[in-house]
Amino acid sequence: MRPTASRRPRSRYSDARAAFTLIELLFVVLVVAILASIAIAKFRTTKERAYIAEMKADLRNLATSAESRYELDGTYANVVVPQGSPGVTTTITLGVTEWTASATHANSPGITCTLSVGGAAELIARNEPVCQ
Repeated sequence: MRPTASRRPRSRYSDARAAFTLIELLFVVLVVAILASIAIAKFRTTKERAYIAEMKADLRNLATSAESRYELDGTYANVVVPQGSPGVTTTITLGVTEWTASATHANSPGITCTLSVGGAAELIARNEPVCQ
């Protein structure tokens, strides 16, 4: 028969460090939530910049089309608006020697990009879309 070793009585706190405490878990959740909120905010601004870039690209394509038509006909009256990016709505006001176009994006309300060629508006921003 084996001699029985004397055992220490187990305390209910003896394995306390084997698991995380509630405070530690709450702290980790808090840090993850803060990092997620920062990432979401950065992602949102990145999407806004992408929408603006789409609108500007569509206006530049329109400018190329309009200038090609002007070289052929000597007027902007017959300019056809090229198909733009999905979600972008482009409107154009044509004159004989000038035109103004604006673009809006369905996912970016309140932001409008404009481009004007000819007339007084060209003095402000020469052939470059301006977004507000």
